[in-house]
Amino acid sequence: MLITGKIVIVDDEDMVIKTLKTLLKIEGFSNVDIFNDPNSALEFIEKNPCDLIISDFIMPKMNGIEFLSKAKKIHPDTTQILLTGYADKENAIRAINELGIFKYIEKPWGNDDIILNIKNGIERTRLKEQLKNKIDELEIANKKLEEYSKSLEEKVEERTKSLNISNIKLNTIIENLSDALILFNSNNRIVQVNEQAKRLFCTNENDNLLNKNFFELIINEKNQNIKKDEKVLRDFTVINYSENKKIPVEINLAKVKFDNEDFTVALIRDITFQKENERLRDDFIATLTHDLRTPLLASINALDFALNGELGELKGELKELLSVMKKSSEDMLGLVNALLEVYRYEAGKLFLCKTHFSLEELVKDCASKLSPLLIEDNLKFEFNFPQNEEQNFINADKNEIRRVISNLLGNAVKHSKKDGIIKINVSYDKKDVRVDIVDSGEGLNKEDIAKLFNRFSQGTSKKRSASTGLGLYLSRQIIEAHNAGIAGVNLPNGGIFAEGEINKGCMFSFILKNAVLDRVNL
Repeated sequence: MLITGKIVIVDDEDMVIKTLKTLLKIEGFSNVDIFNDPNSALEFIEKNPCDLIISDFIMPKMNGIEFLSKAKKIHPDTTQILLTGYADKENAIRAINELGIFKYIEKPWGNDDIILNIKNGIERTRLKEQLKNKIDELEIANKKLEEYSKSLEEKVEERTKSLNISNIKLNTIIENLSDALILFNSNNRIVQVNEQAKRLFCTNENDNLLNKNFFELIINEKNQNIKKDEKVLRDFTVINYSENKKIPVEINLAKVKFDNEDFTVALIRDITFQKENERLRDDFIATLTHDLRTPLLASINALDFALNGELGELKGELKELLSVMKKSSEDMLGLVNALLEVYRYEAGKLFLCKTHFSLEELVKDCASKLSPLLIEDNLKFEFNFPQNEEQNFINADKNEIRRVISNLLGNAVKHSKKDGIIKINVSYDKKDVRVDIVDSGEGLNKEDIAKLFNRFSQGTSKKRSASTGLGLYLSRQIIEAHNAGIAGVNLPNGGIFAEGEINKGCMFSFILKNAVLDRVNL
């Protein structure tokens, strides 16, 4: 590749100038300026940067070393070549050392040698220029890097300060929580606790909870299976060894990840006070309902005695008044009994007494007792049972299932429109049985359905009402109790639910899991 550039030649000998000019032209160097006078060359160089300066050593007015020294001050990076005779060799070497002249070439020279040095000189200038540009770029980049580094240090310092403040706040909150907080890893080993946790789990081993298995410190009172993604643990206790007592707790669990490692945060609340309040409330309800039953039964029996004519014949308004009083007392007794049954279920004091019986016979018996209520609005029951009678035998608490069916049928009768049909459908799926009771009432919206099976629910904001609000809640408790403990059961409200739309009636359903028995197994 031909390397060309701007060349300045200074020599007072015409023969040398003509020879160099011809040689350079032959070699393709066209941008060449030639001077006989060094001062003229310096004036030109000041206005015209060049890639190579070639100067003779011995010249009038100014020798080559003086000329090249002044030229170097004008353009420090321009490559310089000195032409010298043999006698001037020592001065040439001194000039190379002092001024940094690229080459000295002795006269007479070889054409190949001088052309090679000219090309190398031009390339040297170009390389120095490129290097200088790179150094300038590097200095600019380095300056920007220093500015960025300084800015980054300031940001890191500010961020570190902010994180320290946040950590202090977080640690203050954690240490002053009224609840115990424990952090444990994927192996259930405790890695961090707060002060409340140390007080709650007060042990005899210097209160050291770290590296212990979390689930070995809590007591599962009902031996329930803890699911992998469980978020709330109830019916658990912990032992406080310093006071030698069990403390009931409720535990909230949350999964977190730090440095690609899984941890669980456990927030443990002492619910001793809540449990005591629940106990006092339940005892109050139990005592109240039990004590109310005696006078109510006495009043009903006395009213029955009077209405049966044992105290003389009753007529007119007096008989009607006593009948109303008896009905009110019976309604009150029903409410008291419902409250008592709810208390027993919630307190775990009512146990199911399961027997083998025909579900078809039970449904028809419940319907027959409600038949007198159909007359006023000209309602009808429509039954749909499986054709295989062998399937109709189930294993359940007959009296409790009677209560559920009667309650659902009573609601259907109460809320069905005149001349309507109440459908009772019974279906089986292997060992499971489902009962659907469909009325022809005003229906329900989704918001109301979601509240139906809660305690003291009044049904809806419209005309439909669930009376005391305990019937459906108690039915839910009964169905939940029947389905409890059966593996894989995950049904809404334990297995009782409702569906409906406004002005399209409503369907109440319940499912009993694993309850169907073949008659051959009785």
